Amino acid sequence: MKRKKTTWNSIFKKQRNNQKKKSHVPKRLDFLFFIVFLLFSVLIVRLADLQINQKDKFTKIIESGQKSIVLEGAPRGEIYDSKGKLLVKNTPKQAVVFTRSPGMTAQNIREASEKVVDLITIKPEKLTERDIKDYWLSDKDNFENVAKQLTTADKLNKHGERLSESAMYSKIVNKVKIDDIQLNEIDKKRASVFKRINAAAALQPVIIKNDGVTTEEIAKVGENTAAIPGISTGLDWDRDYPEKDQIRTILGVVSSEKQGLPEEQLDEYLEKGYARNDRVGLSYLEKSYEDALRGKKGESEVVIDKNQQIVSKKETKPSEKGDNLVLTLDLAFQKQVEDITKKHYQSLISAGKANYSEGAYVVVTEPQTGNILAMVGLRQDEETGELVDDALGTFNKAFVPGSSIKAATVMAGYENGVISGNQKMIDEPLVFNGGLVKSSLFNQYGAYSLSTEQALEVSSNVYMMKIALKMIGVEYQPNLSLPYDVELFGKLRKTYEEFGLGSETGIDLPGELTGFINTKYKDKNGNYIPGIMGNALDLSFGNYDTYTAMQLNQYVATIANNGIRVAPHIVKGVYDTDETGELGKAKEELQPKIMNKIEGRQSEFDIIHNGMVGVVNGPMGTGHALQGASYPIAAKTGTAETAAVGPRNNKVINLVNSSIVGYAPYNQPKIAVSVVLPHLTDDLYGANAAILRDVVNSYAALNQK
Repeated sequence: MKRKKTTWNSIFKKQRNNQKKKSHVPKRLDFLFFIVFLLFSVLIVRLADLQINQKDKFTKIIESGQKSIVLEGAPRGEIYDSKGKLLVKNTPKQAVVFTRSPGMTAQNIREASEKVVDLITIKPEKLTERDIKDYWLSDKDNFENVAKQLTTADKLNKHGERLSESAMYSKIVNKVKIDDIQLNEIDKKRASVFKRINAAAALQPVIIKNDGVTTEEIAKVGENTAAIPGISTGLDWDRDYPEKDQIRTILGVVSSEKQGLPEEQLDEYLEKGYARNDRVGLSYLEKSYEDALRGKKGESEVVIDKNQQIVSKKETKPSEKGDNLVLTLDLAFQKQVEDITKKHYQSLISAGKANYSEGAYVVVTEPQTGNILAMVGLRQDEETGELVDDALGTFNKAFVPGSSIKAATVMAGYENGVISGNQKMIDEPLVFNGGLVKSSLFNQYGAYSLSTEQALEVSSNVYMMKIALKMIGVEYQPNLSLPYDVELFGKLRKTYEEFGLGSETGIDLPGELTGFINTKYKDKNGNYIPGIMGNALDLSFGNYDTYTAMQLNQYVATIANNGIRVAPHIVKGVYDTDETGELGKAKEELQPKIMNKIEGRQSEFDIIHNGMVGVVNGPMGTGHALQGASYPIAAKTGTAETAAVGPRNNKVINLVNSSIVGYAPYNQPKIAVSVVLPHLTDDLYGANAAILRDVVNSYAALNQK
């Protein structure tokens, strides 16, 4: 290969190129240093301007204090029936509000209270001994005079350490003698205002007055916001219930601003961001749906001076009303069911058959959805004798139902494999060793062969007791000695609970009673209680455990649903508020909640359905009064023997609980109904069936429009 020739010219050229490359780097660094120099120069000039030229401006800002955000109360959402009729509303009203400054001492609060009382009309509140002492000690001289009475020992704890400020104050309070304090009427007014402000946290608005605030007082407060730092005007609201006589009890109540958060749930609410004086639902719907009904708090910006006193307050974000509830109840239908119940129950009272009865309870639901269409409770007022609302009694009062639960016993027989199909058994008086005799009401002496369907139709107690005996492996024989096998209770109740009997229904209201389940089988010495197995037989035909009207309704709805147990609920959905302040669109529609399913028993449910249809239409049915209703009804009647002690002579009086459950139309159920009429002298009037029939007719009429 031919080698390239190197010349002096090429060497010089290469050296010049290398020099150019080396000189390029220092020029970039110089440019970078120049930029950095300019930035530092600008920063120095800016700092000099802030420190020298604008020093006075920022000194004033620091001395003037700081800005903080105060949360303002918000109105709750409202409650409507299924047709949009207002059941619970907010009535706004003017209020005088005080926002406590962070630096307020007891003396400051006392001075503010005096000015407030001079400015507006205040009604003195009921003051506790501690309230009076706190106000009296807010006077500096009073406080110092009492504090001087503390000994050195008073100021130390058991470890010899100095007490905290709060503990020391408690010692001072205990030194004050309430008899030494004399408050006149004006002092009591001032102490009332002091009590409210003193209980508030820093930057927490508190209502000073919200009843009868005049336009003149509003004007006076507006003119004196500078003279009384923290005072302002605002809006409060009252919770009003337009339909006062209907379902009032289940709507619940809301705490007042004075009551604030309930003590037993204080920590829970504080963790959720509530203030101590916030208003919350205390019972039933207002409590169950607190999260939805609760409004969104607004915000105000307050400026606090160097002495930690509020000098101005301005709204920056308005409060928002809480979401609304729409119920499953149609108030018009609820009213009709109430009138029907009242009419028939009043006839029992007039006939002297309800002298010992607590009231009447009726529940109407949609089997497939669990929607509660009506829940009526009427209670006899012991003093006046008037019938008053006791809708809560439909789920928090339990009674022995009688034969209305026999379909559940039939299913227990199927599930335990002791009967099959439309099996026949003999209805006859059961005579046990020792002389105990148990029989069906319709058959005291004879013997009749009954199928399962017929047993439901005629309400055979014996058929149910023979199922129970079979469940513990016993076939009835005359003079049978009852074996002690308390597992029978559990076997029966296991099936009953699948229908909602003796278990929680899942209703969306607090305070549900699950009934009384007697589990005491042995005495204190461990011996079986005599006759306990007789009680197990009573359980099989509904004469032992107690259930609520709501549980009985879920039971019959489960039958109508072919074994699907759906939780009853009274709230249809959560709705927003439209631009006009009226009911808006749905935010959340409550879906049916399935509690459990009795699966693989369709043929058995068909037999139960036929038996309940036979109750109404069969030749020996106990519910013939239901014939001719607007919808054909399937039903089961119930009469339970019970007793009460006479209030005058203390004698035991034999009474009955009258019940009935049903669904209609029986071939395509739209409603399920339960009726309980406790402690009647007898049920010969057939009021239970009359109520069920009229309720079905009322529902049909409303839904044909």
